Amino acid sequence: MRVYLIAGELSGDLLGAGLMRALKARHPEAEFRGIGGPRMIAEGLESLYPLETLSVMGLVEVLRHLPGLVKARRHLRHDALAWRPDVMVGIDAPDFNLGLERQLREAGVPTVHYVSPSVWAWRQGRIKGIARAVDAMLTFLPFEASFYRQHRVPVAFVGHPLADELPLVNDRAAARAALELPTETPVLAILPGSRGNEIRFMGPTFLAAAERLLATVDGLELVIPAASPERRRELEALLAAHPGLQARTRLLDGRSREAMVASDAVLLTSGTAALEAMLCHRPMVVAYRMAPTTHWLARRLVRTTWISLPNLIARETLVPELIQEAATPTAIGEHLRPWLCEPASRAALEQRFATLHAGLQRGASERAAEAVLAVAERRPLPEAPAALPGETS
Repeated sequence: MRVYLIAGELSGDLLGAGLMRALKARHPEAEFRGIGGPRMIAEGLESLYPLETLSVMGLVEVLRHLPGLVKARRHLRHDALAWRPDVMVGIDAPDFNLGLERQLREAGVPTVHYVSPSVWAWRQGRIKGIARAVDAMLTFLPFEASFYRQHRVPVAFVGHPLADELPLVNDRAAARAALELPTETPVLAILPGSRGNEIRFMGPTFLAAAERLLATVDGLELVIPAASPERRRELEALLAAHPGLQARTRLLDGRSREAMVASDAVLLTSGTAALEAMLCHRPMVVAYRMAPTTHWLARRLVRTTWISLPNLIARETLVPELIQEAATPTAIGEHLRPWLCEPASRAALEQRFATLHAGLQRGASERAAEAVLAVAERRPLPEAPAALPGETS
């Protein structure tokens, strides 16, 4: 069996390596070729380009690299057709992969795309191009699969690898001991983001909210993971303007997952961190600000009731989302206080998150391999449950 794989960044390399292991368990003789990183290469991929070839962010950077990307895609198309794979799998990187998938599918190669772009939220017209490009879309989340079914695109919901990685039972006391945090007092984890502009937009607001909470929540302790040395320096500068917070704050180098498990509640910006907090079973408040022009455009382009993954997965408002002008220190504090001071409310949401976690913990790599083999062998895709435990329609 021959599988052509194209991954565009480190997260895709991780997904690709898991998929390759699951495919080899079924077909030990399988051959792999395309683009991948060290994990995929270790599993036996013959990588024709460095993984970083497709890791281009930002409009200016993409334009500067566009000639090289076009040349690489042309070369990969010719190489794949000469190699004659049984199936081609594009892992994320939709701007690059969907075009290659369409070209190969038109030439008779079955194609799969692993990780749905956010077509359900914005630029929904892309669904027509996706339908022409793929024989199957593999999604992490059930609401994504429902969207593709509505548009008659073959889809398999495979679950989320992060849900497989994180345990269904976690130990708050052990996490606190590892971080040298008090056992009994309330703990708030603050994750202001991994990018400099997120720290700039949200850092002062998050710290002002924490300062208000310190005045009303007895014994409150704060833990703030810094995503990088640069983010740590930025956070240290912000904390210097809040001397009352410094004695009650533990600033960490990374270790965001431990910080969330150790906490009673989490304050964060939207993104994968919200999903990770849900999979750590911790109540949260999602707050986000962006440049006014960006927000103006987003309000006109994005078509979704919610922006945070816990709410999107549950299809209801489980956690507060405070966006732009609504993301004030006062509002953030008012929404966090119940999670910090009302154990019964906190426990109820933690149980709901554990139920949603169980529904996403499905063995994503194995299910993805089943779907890829079905496409390669031109069989129907494996069926998935209509809804997850705890998910509302």
